[in-house]
Amino acid sequence: MSTTFKISDAAAIALHAAVLLAARRGGLLNAGEISKALAISEAHLVKVLQRLTRAGIVAPERGRRGGYRLVRPPAGITLQEVYEAIEGRMTVEICLFRRKICKRRPCILHGLIRDINKRALNYFHETTLDNLAEEEKKSAGRPAAEEQTRQRS
Repeated sequence: MSTTFKISDAAAIALHAAVLLAARRGGLLNAGEISKALAISEAHLVKVLQRLTRAGIVAPERGRRGGYRLVRPPAGITLQEVYEAIEGRMTVEICLFRRKICKRRPCILHGLIRDINKRALNYFHETTLDNLAEEEKKSAGRPAAEEQTRQRS
């Protein structure tokens, strides 16, 4: 990560797919089901799932009733692990520029950038798929209008 915390499309897909799998509690979801639930390209999803497979987070199961499942219990997989499988190591950067240009004076955004990045890193480090799977299961039962109202609040 070169400046402030960023989440690419691939990382966002990985995080959401992992939470969907965690909510399944060991059950399988195939790429078509996941791509439909996330309203994304199945081809892009499959590439992301391949990276999660190489990282040892998910495993594919072949066959007519195949799909993907988490390799470990969701309580043992953090968002940081999923993110880093796609983006590489998370770091806390404090400068918007690749090299420091401020010459002894404090950067105008130094404190803000540091705080945002630290907060994001802490959240990703402390939050497990299990934490979010519980929220996913609760919100899955809500009517769409109620969910939209909640998101606007």
